[in-house]
Formats: sequence, structure tokens, C-alpha cells
Amino acid sequence: MPIPVENVGSLPRPLALQKTLAAYDDGEASHDQLVKAQDEACKDSIIRMEAVGQTCVTDGEQRASSFATYPLADTLGGSGLAENLAFDGQYFAFFEDGHNRQLPRLTGGPFRYKNYAADFMELSKPFSTLPLKQAVIAPSMLYLLYPLEGSIEGYTREQFLNDLVNECEKDIRKCFEAGAVRVSIDFTEGRLALKNDPTNPWTSHGLLDTFININNRVLARFSEEERKNIGIHTCPGGDCDSVHSMDVDYTDLFPSLFKLNAGYFLVQCASEPDKEKVYKLCGQYSRDDQVVFIGVINPLHPSLETAEEVCEALVTAAKHIPKHRLGAADDCGFSPFSVDVKPKHGGPDIARDIAFKKMKARCDGAKMASAKLGI
Repeated sequence: MPIPVENVGSLPRPLALQKTLAAYDDGEASHDQLVKAQDEACKDSIIRMEAVGQTCVTDGEQRASSFATYPLADTLGGSGLAENLAFDGQYFAFFEDGHNRQLPRLTGGPFRYKNYAADFMELSKPFSTLPLKQAVIAPSMLYLLYPLEGSIEGYTREQFLNDLVNECEKDIRKCFEAGAVRVSIDFTEGRLALKNDPTNPWTSHGLLDTFININNRVLARFSEEERKNIGIHTCPGGDCDSVHSMDVDYTDLFPSLFKLNAGYFLVQCASEPDKEKVYKLCGQYSRDDQVVFIGVINPLHPSLETAEEVCEALVTAAKHIPKHRLGAADDCGFSPFSVDVKPKHGGPDIARDIAFKKMKARCDGAKMASAKLGI
């Protein structure tokens, strides 16, 4: 079988959609106007993704506030915040360019999603002629909603964890029931959990094993056959063309990462200074039942990769990862948060056009590598 290709999930939201989101948060646009702008962006995402050679597509997460907050609020600005939440939660990450992202705070139980990823997928299905993938499930990220120290009166941490695992399972099952052929879980916090950052208190709590266990509790709800189509994405962050944990070495993460009982992994590689080192680590620590999609595209930089460069990366990776367990992906979503001006690209619309050119290079390069490797 040729080397499979898969995008991580998100695309830059068009500037027009970002303006509509701001207007909606300010009460200057109606819900119908917001849905119309999201529909247009989703349809464009799917049509253009199909055109570059994707075998399964996403809607680019154009309806999601972010990979982490889509179950909690309708917009990144906080419109439609779910029950039992307040705005003043844990800072999730501090990025190299100085900006940060903040989560809501849980104020009581039970914990319930307001939005499910399948809800977005159902709205976008009419636009697609190809199978759909759904991303953006993030169980261990949502663990940070509960106060790191102390407890919530009348709602224990274990009660919250049970509710969290139940909701994540429901989210994934609803995606498969809606027709998704693949579902991926975001695990950017895995690498960040190894960064002892004095400006970000949660990273000093040694949460990597906790995160692994939470994800495995979710994965344990599914059969071995179902888990073949449930993936894990890891990267050093990607927002506003900046990262949060590139200084954390994969050597420290991979022994734990591949203990996750997922069927496949999407691993950021293209923006690593030593790509072959990452390929070797993937081959060393991944199991025989796990497919590894290596990142061959850097979404954080506007320079275009060529199909030949993608091919070369995959051929090199095949020296360390068995060919039947090798795939090609992007390093990260192109815009995991809905409000993102893509500063290094000159704006979200320019970044959006570049993203599809990069995807085409990935798809074409994977075909070239498949031919060269005889698969």
C-alpha cells in the first residue's frame, strides 16, 4: 500500500471569518451570520483539500474555537461558555513570541461538553465527496480545567476524571457514528509537561504520566480494531507561527509517548533541527502495531517544501521506521486557535493559500517516495 497521507486538522481561518467571530463576540453579528461564514470556510477547505490529493479530508476546524476549547465555548472569545466554568483558568502555554493561551476554570460538577466534534462534522459532511477525518479531541488538556491544588467542594478530582473520560469517549464515538474514518487526539501538552517553566506553574507538577494515563483510560474504552483508526498528535505547539516547547528533547518524551495505546501517531519532525534523530527515535520506541506519520511539512513558516524534499524525508525515515508503518503528515495544525493572524505569513488568507500548496507537496512527495520504496 502506498505511504498514507494525513493532515493534523486545522487550517487558518479566513480573515472574513475571523472578523465575523469578533463581531459575534461583540454582539454585532448574528448566529446565522456566523454559521454562514463558517459554512463558506468549511466548504472552501474541503474542496481545496480534495483538489491537492488528500485521500481523507477535514473541514479545517473552521467551526472550532480551538483544539482545546471547542467543547467548552462557541468562540475563542468566550461566547457561549459551558455551565460550571469561569474564564479565569490555568494558562495553558506561554509561546516563544511572548503570547499565551488560557483555559477556563471548572467551578463545579458535573463536567459536560457543550459541543462535540461530531456536531461540526455533521454540518460539513454535505461539502465532501471523500471520507472525513475528525481531529481536536484533547482529554489531557482538559484535565487542566480542574484546580491543580486543592479541590472543588462537592466534586472530587476522581469524579471529574470519570466525567472527562466519559465525555471524551462519547466525543470519539459520535465522530465514528457520523462517518469519520479516522479520529485523532491532540497531545501537544505531552512535550510541554516536560518543560519546567517558572512562568507556567502547571509544568512543574510532573504531569506527563498523569496525561498518559488519562489518554489510555479513554483509549481503553475502544476495541483493538477501533483503536487502529484513533491517532495521537504530538508537537511543540503551533500558534501565531510560534511554539512553546521546542527546547524539550523528544528523547525525554518518546519512551512515554508510545505507551499510549493508539493505532497511529502524527509526529512533528519537519521543523526539528535533527530530523533523522526523530526518525530513529520513532523506530526505536513505536510498537509493531503502531503507524507513525512523520511531519514533512512545517506549517509555521511560509517557505514551501517541494515534493522532492518530502520524498527524500520519507525515504530517509524508511531506514528507521518499517515501510508498512510509515505515513506522511504536517508537523501541526496550521492554526489550532481560531484567532490567528499568521504574522510570519503576512496574514491568514495568504497563510491559507500557502497551506494548500504545502499539502500538495506532501501528497505528491508521498507518491514519489512510495514509488521509490516499491510500495
